[in-house]
Amino acid sequence: MAVGISPDEHAARRERLRAHCSANGLSGYVLFDEHLIRYFAGFTYLATERPVAFVGTTQGDELVFVPEFEVERIQAETAFGRIESYVEYPGREHPMHVLARVLDGLGMRAPVGASSDGYPGILGYSGPPLSEAIGGDVAPLGEFAERLLVRKSAAEIELIRESGRWCAYAHRLLQRYSTPGTTEADASLRAAHEATVAMARELGGSYGQQASSDGASAGYRGQIGRRSAWAHAVAHAIEFRPGDVLVSETSAPVHGYNAELERAMVIGEPTGEMEVLFGHMLGARQVAFDTLRPGVTCAEVDGAVLAYFEEHDLLPYWKQHTGHAIGLRNHEAPFLDVGDHTPVEAGMVFTIEPGVYDSSLGGFRHSDTVAVTPDGIDVLTDYPTALDELTIL
Repeated sequence: MAVGISPDEHAARRERLRAHCSANGLSGYVLFDEHLIRYFAGFTYLATERPVAFVGTTQGDELVFVPEFEVERIQAETAFGRIESYVEYPGREHPMHVLARVLDGLGMRAPVGASSDGYPGILGYSGPPLSEAIGGDVAPLGEFAERLLVRKSAAEIELIRESGRWCAYAHRLLQRYSTPGTTEADASLRAAHEATVAMARELGGSYGQQASSDGASAGYRGQIGRRSAWAHAVAHAIEFRPGDVLVSETSAPVHGYNAELERAMVIGEPTGEMEVLFGHMLGARQVAFDTLRPGVTCAEVDGAVLAYFEEHDLLPYWKQHTGHAIGLRNHEAPFLDVGDHTPVEAGMVFTIEPGVYDSSLGGFRHSDTVAVTPDGIDVLTDYPTALDELTIL
């Protein structure tokens, strides 16, 4: 059963943030980023144009700042000791000016730390920078916060493992329903619906839905036939046909934490050329598995994969780096890329997804999510990898 991150772990994260602010002469912090608010406070909400902030002082005072209509829900569903609100956005008085008064009442004077200098400009939001509203300097906290997200705790890794379990469940359904004559929309919507219903039955409210539509998803994002050679495509209602190469994608966030599971598949008997390219994709993937461990850099992992491509004259079939970190967001830093020299440490979680792409035939890419351990990796996604198990007859 997915139980989420404990209040004690959230409190420990906030203590690190408070200590960082204190050490840098900041009176406190203001978090506007929804993922960082979830990371530090365990608070989930639907991010819209209406500003939401989580605020803490170096003395340990904390509050959440929300639109008025959120107050009743927050009182019922959270343990926040203090909730401050504003009437509406943009309202007669802009919420950023209301927030400035709240900070002043807490004794928070510039400089303050913030995830951004004001609420992000999403869904039509516009407003004054926080620095303008408080009449003083705002220090960016993004780099510090991102460093905390890089190494996952044991609880976070277990949530990502649980996500991986449901990714595999959704993928089994997707593979079953991807038959000639049906379409991408038919297969993906059916698989996602059935997997989400199964998640709801087994996990109940414990998997941390934010919206009623949140749950498992499975599909191809248009990566069907020759389009599978496009590393990032978009979905269409494409009909499956014999000879198509498919590249799938699945997700199933559990308390906001994501695994990624993708597979290259073929409809009908694969050709000899397909078998060769599929085999090289598995070879590059194994190189990444063997190289990723504490003590190397992200660049060295991607470099080893590129060396495999060079050795086998496959560089014309290369399109993207080996992988990326993953957790509360589908893509996080650091990146398994020759330009990222971040040292690999135990507790980091990455996708491993080197692909082989032939524009005349299709693309071949598996993606698995792995946690770095003290002596190697722990694969958090479990699904068949061999071509005969991924051939849809």
